Amino acid sequence: MTMLSIEQELKGNAYPGRGIIIGKSEDGTKAVTAYFIMGRSENSRNRIFVEEGEGIRTQAFDPSKLTDPSLIIYAPVRVLGNKTIVTNGDQTDTIYEGMDHQMTFEQSLRSREFEPDAPNYTPRISGIMHVERGSYNYAMSILKSDDGNPDSCLRYTFAYENPQAGEGRFIHTYQCDGNPLPSFVGEPKKIAISGEIDAFTDLLWNSLNEENKVSLFVRYIDIASGAYETRIVNKNQ
Repeated sequence: MTMLSIEQELKGNAYPGRGIIIGKSEDGTKAVTAYFIMGRSENSRNRIFVEEGEGIRTQAFDPSKLTDPSLIIYAPVRVLGNKTIVTNGDQTDTIYEGMDHQMTFEQSLRSREFEPDAPNYTPRISGIMHVERGSYNYAMSILKSDDGNPDSCLRYTFAYENPQAGEGRFIHTYQCDGNPLPSFVGEPKKIAISGEIDAFTDLLWNSLNEENKVSLFVRYIDIASGAYETRIVNKNQ
């Protein structure tokens, strides 16, 4: 698989929707993840990320303008022991609760499917990072409609063991802007990860479409110790 530039991937796509990046830092010492949200409507754009425990949640920037919280207010990131869960919806809680009851990542998602937002039927994208005693692996999932058919849910899980330094995988909800929005296709894209957390955060934020970007979360987890650093950028400050 060709290694892509995340900068070019983002700059070349005005509306990838919501996106998850998981991988390993250039020096091989950090597990890396990022999650961003974008929006076209006032309701979607009226959001910020805030820290909640070891994770984050979305909240309305201006509560008076919040019209429908159902698909936009959720916890994208939660931590369960040595596992970090990152998703684009309230399936974060489904995965957390399932894995807390000894279910696998894939089993936990069996009760969920794509979002009920016809005609887009936005895919649910999810990631799980497992960092323990100096070892690191991760998995990603996408639940999507079968070419817009709401009666058929396609379930894909991709697992990555001993990921390579300086490499990551990128999955997002939409191929591009459109009406209806076309779902992501194929396996997560292989991208290069470079720089420390501040440089990588700046690269991602500055590459996202200025009009549509809303919020960005980035975390670097030390694989040896489990200690982590987090950066949050919100367009609405």
